[in-house]
Amino acid sequence: MNDLIISVSGLRGVVGQSLTPDVIARYVAAFAYQLRRTADPLVAGGPDPLARPRVIVGRDGRDSGEVLADIVVAALRASGCDAWVAGVVATPTIGVLVRQRSADGAIQITASHNPPPYNGIKLFGPSGRVLDAKTGAEIGAAYREGRAAWVSHDRIAERVEIADPHAAHLDAVLATVDVARIAARRFRVLLDSNHGAGGALGERLLARLGCQVVMVGREPDGRFEHPPEPTAENLTGLGQQVAAAGCEIGFCQDPDADRLALIDASGRYIGEEYTLALCVRRALADPGTRGPVVINAATSSINERLAVAAGVPIHRSAVGEANVVDKMLAVGASYGGEGNGGPIDPRVGMVRDSFVGMAQVLDLMSATGRTLTELVRELPSMAIHKSKVTLDAARLPAILSALAEAYPAARAEYGDGLRLVWPDAWLLVRGSNTEPIVRMIAEAATQLQAEGLCDAAARLIASA
Repeated sequence: MNDLIISVSGLRGVVGQSLTPDVIARYVAAFAYQLRRTADPLVAGGPDPLARPRVIVGRDGRDSGEVLADIVVAALRASGCDAWVAGVVATPTIGVLVRQRSADGAIQITASHNPPPYNGIKLFGPSGRVLDAKTGAEIGAAYREGRAAWVSHDRIAERVEIADPHAAHLDAVLATVDVARIAARRFRVLLDSNHGAGGALGERLLARLGCQVVMVGREPDGRFEHPPEPTAENLTGLGQQVAAAGCEIGFCQDPDADRLALIDASGRYIGEEYTLALCVRRALADPGTRGPVVINAATSSINERLAVAAGVPIHRSAVGEANVVDKMLAVGASYGGEGNGGPIDPRVGMVRDSFVGMAQVLDLMSATGRTLTELVRELPSMAIHKSKVTLDAARLPAILSALAEAYPAARAEYGDGLRLVWPDAWLLVRGSNTEPIVRMIAEAATQLQAEGLCDAAARLIASA
């Protein structure tokens, strides 16, 4: 699908087709226009001729990233915004840099887990989080309206290179764990960055934690050795490498390193859901993070069971990092994240963070003396199944109503599609934001039961 995808947090497309230099320059100009509307960024008013916002610019390791970064930096400077260039850095690192440098915003050039032809732009606000829906919508509207505030030759802003962009993020992650206790274990670990943005900081973090590190895909050149999404089917070969190298755990990042999947010592894919569940278990045992937890509507109920057992409230948001962060701020959450391997520790930043996941899973292993396999066995046993069907978006409301009527014994929750909840299972049916499809996600005690829920929903949709 070659269409340009515009969301609340940015845009994404195929380089040279839907994502062209002209599109990038106009989108960045719209962001800069919003930043310069007044001296107080992103509020109402016309462009302030004296405003000179500071914007962090980073990118993941894709081969198109360097050229796109040049376009982004040029558009910012021509719009009167100073561009502080971080080079190849992980998406969560951008959030840390915004706060450290007191920046007015940031642009990360990434297409997350999409295939190599894709790239995109993710926007951050002055608090170091991905833009909220309201602000993102305003910038999307400014882009469509062609708004810009190009400056004269004598007002062109500066380009500043950031020295050691990883240092503040590294220190923030290390401050959340017992470094000496982890280092004493001398864990042997494999880190697969798949030639994305996570290798430099990941290797440095694990070295500081005293680990013996086997690196795979360290160079951020975008030459993915396997499909970039860290799913079971994409990581079969990595499991074999973990076992062959005698590692106690394998860490697998997506290209912009905000997601983390786990592999155990036998080479078995543990997955992304368990990354968050293990981090939540640890958070609930840590006085610094024992408090309300937020997960999204599609995340495993393992987290709910852990929170209930600990006597801690847990809340669900709509799917999407921005929605999780909104809910975390609203309820004063001490921890949160999404089941796609993205823990969010507010002490580090309000961004999904694979480095938080690595450090805190190792901390849990060192504190308990358990292997990854043993820790997973101690968690409540649940199974998730995901599927999708093609559907015209106009039919979705009627479909959701029919599903709710078909399952009167379930509690129906709306807000992000329809979520049907039973005491021991749930089914989420929601329309895609980018494709004419409906996604179905179910969780139950067994894989067969979860698949049955999705299959039954698919049959109802087909017959409606």
